[in-house]
Formats: sequence, C-alpha cells, structure tokens
Amino acid sequence: MTTRILPAVGDLDAARSVTTLLSQLPDAEPAAPVGDSTQLIDTLARLAGESLDELPEVVLVHERIGPVPALELIREVSMRFPSVGVVLITADANPGLFADAMDSGARGLVTLPLSYEELANRVQAASQWSAGVRRHLTASNEVFTGPGGMVLTVTGAKGGVGATVTAIQLALAAQTSGHTVALVDMDLQTGDVASYLDVQFRRSLVDLALITEISPRVLADAVFSHSTGLALLLAPGEGERGEEVSDRSARQIVSALRTRYEIVVIDCGGQMNGANAAAIEMADVALLVTTPDVIAVRGAKRIVRMWERLQIRKAEETITLVNRFTRNTEIQPPLIQKITGTQVANAAVPANFKELQASVDAGRLHELDAKSTVKQALWGLAGELGIVKVSASKKKSGVAFKNDRGSIGRPRRRRDGDDQGHGKTEGTR
Repeated sequence: MTTRILPAVGDLDAARSVTTLLSQLPDAEPAAPVGDSTQLIDTLARLAGESLDELPEVVLVHERIGPVPALELIREVSMRFPSVGVVLITADANPGLFADAMDSGARGLVTLPLSYEELANRVQAASQWSAGVRRHLTASNEVFTGPGGMVLTVTGAKGGVGATVTAIQLALAAQTSGHTVALVDMDLQTGDVASYLDVQFRRSLVDLALITEISPRVLADAVFSHSTGLALLLAPGEGERGEEVSDRSARQIVSALRTRYEIVVIDCGGQMNGANAAAIEMADVALLVTTPDVIAVRGAKRIVRMWERLQIRKAEETITLVNRFTRNTEIQPPLIQKITGTQVANAAVPANFKELQASVDAGRLHELDAKSTVKQALWGLAGELGIVKVSASKKKSGVAFKNDRGSIGRPRRRRDGDDQGHGKTEGTR
C-alpha cells in the first residue's frame, strides 16, 4: 500500500534531509514540504474539502516549525484530521517530551539526526494506525470527520460597544440561511449571551476545558440547543471560573466546534485573555467592533497593536465594524481605517437603540423585528463576510442584504507563534 507523507519543516537544511530520506522509503509518496503551521493546516483543509480520501496517511512535524509551536500544531491536526498519523521530528526525545507528544496526539517521534531505519519504522507504524482509523470512520460517527468550518470572532474595542449583539445577529443570519451554526460566549468573566437569548443552562465552556479528547457526544452534552437552531456554548455563570479555560483548551474547543459546525461565531468580549487570544489567532475572520468616538477608536487601535505585538493577528487581517454610526459624527469610517490600519466593513450599524430596547430587556434578541435598521445592517454585514447563503436568507428573513462592494472574503488565517447588567445600556453589543 502506498503511504502518502506530508512533511512540515521550516528549516531548509532539515527539509532537504527529510525529503532525501523519504524518497528512499519503499511504497512512500512524499509531498513537497510545507514551511509553516499555517500552510500545513490550509493544505490539509483543502485536501479534506475535496475528499477525506485525499488526506495523507502521515504528517511529519519538525520541532522548529512555526509560528504555532509543534505540540500545539500536532494537537490541532489530530483534532481536525483524526485519520492522519502525526510523527514529531525532534533533537531531544526525552521521556517528558515523548509523553507530551503522545498527549498531543502524535503517533511517534523520530530523533535528529535522522536515520533511515527509525524514520521507516515510525512512518510505517503511523501509516498502519491511519489505515485502522479510516476503517473505523466508515463504520462510526463518534469521531470528527469534517474538514473544518469557518470561525468568526467578534471583539469589542472596549466594553459596551456592541460585540455581543453583533455576534448574536451574525450567528442568527448564518443559521437562518441554512448553515449549521455554533455561537460561543468566550467573554469568560462577563459573558451575556445567555441573558440576551433567555437561556438558563448549567453547562459551559469550563466543562470542556479539562477534557483531553472532545468527542461529538461530549461536545453535545456541553452545548445548549436554542429554539432558533443555534448551538450555544456559554460562558460560565461564575466569572472566576473563566480562568480554568486556558489558551490550550480554547484551541481544542474551537477545533472541535469547527469540525462539527459550518459556522462558528465566537463572542470574545472587550477584555483579552489567553483563551480568546487563541480563538482570534485561529479565526478565519476576526471582527473588531468600535463606536465612532475617540475613546473607542483609541481602544480599537490599542487592541490591534497588541495583537500585532503578540503575533496574534496583523492589522490588515482584521475587519472593523463601526457601530452606532451617524452621518454627522466627526469620526467617519475612513478615518477609523486610517487610525487602526484595519479593513473597515462596508456595513455600518446605525445608532438606534430604541429598536433594540424591548428585545434586549425581554432577553429575546432573536425576536428582533426584521424591519429594524440595526438588524438589517448586521445581517447585511453577514452577507459581506460571506457567512450566509444570501438568496436563502432573503427568502426566510425578509431582511435586505446590501453589499455595495461584494464580500470581503476571508483574511488569511494567522498562526504566528461580565457584568450581567451592562447589556441594558448599550446600542448593540
């Protein structure tokens, strides 16, 4: 049986060495090496999108791959593409690293300098394991098999600018158009998604934080099925428990969700922590919500610069939404774009809180009138971001989707290296 092998090696000398040895293995079909973690995930997603049978049996991950560290990358590959056997290439195969690699989902380690015999043995073992998993996948639906849905994060430039209402309406627009949608409240200490949608549910993100392998059944137990059809994964009711959700567990949770849902919308709130930073780094689209005032725009600029310093996301890969917009405000969208260095969405949400107040006070934001100009603007944004099937959405919702310049499209994915009452006083959040 031919074994297809995809090496992920950032170092040129190491890539040549790996390629040379792989070409000598019997029945091996090595692909050209990919140079970083982003390219690896994108390549696997593209192949899985064509057919699961197109995925390589074995992926080799060099310890110096970047920008996502090797062990985190192995974990993401194992979660998103469970039929692929991953082997770590490392110079120091000590017992601690071996245990960490196995916990992350690796099927073996190969030590540097590479030897033909060791490489052949590890590749063969990983290939046999992959073949067994693929046989299992044809008979069971208890393992994630999807190539991965689209992840959209929504972050506020500061508290109260409208991130939560934006996230909810975008999720509703995507769901109404026919997508399967998960809405995640990753505003871990002050999340209000449950209040806006009149939900009382004891499970939350924290219930998934310490689980090493999130199966579809485990995920289903933690998710609340809302009457609208949205799958809700909520922030913990006790804000202090948000600290239990680490960046590592956030990566695992997002990876599990994107293999189960076509669209994953994540409300990251207005405060940064390791968990929502990891989600923003993994996102296909990162939306930053601001209002057209000096304090909020300064906050937006501060967040964008922080993301760049921490190598979470580049400014040009971020889309800014202007909320509570009026024609006569001194700070207009072009100025916001210039200040932040981000793309500014074509849609701008009008300052019309009166349309929202009854729905917000009742905790029934999903019942907002289709004639609402705020709803129309946000659902138009959903079309601009490419998360709705526009024709279907028009038929079902009665909301006009206006997009003068077409879909923004997906920025390239970056992988470099709660106050329960505040919703009552904002425009959209």
